[in-house]
Amino acid sequence: MHKIAPVEPKKLIKALTKIGFKPVRQKGSHVILVNEKGTRVIVPVHPGRDVKPGIVRAIISEVGMERGRFPKLLE
Repeated sequence: MHKIAPVEPKKLIKALTKIGFKPVRQKGSHVILVNEKGTRVIVPVHPGRDVKPGIVRAIISEVGMERGRFPKLLE
């Protein structure tokens, strides 16, 4: 298993758009993304803070992606 590192929110959103998610709206400091199947993912976007590894792991499992594939999407 690959170790998950903290990720900048913008990079995380960009990676999710590569696999078919689109930002639908933003409520406060959270961006809501939805794909064609209707799967909804919420990404916290707090200024000056990265998304912590636990939240990144939860998002990866919500979208049904393998952890080994995720680092390749961040490039």
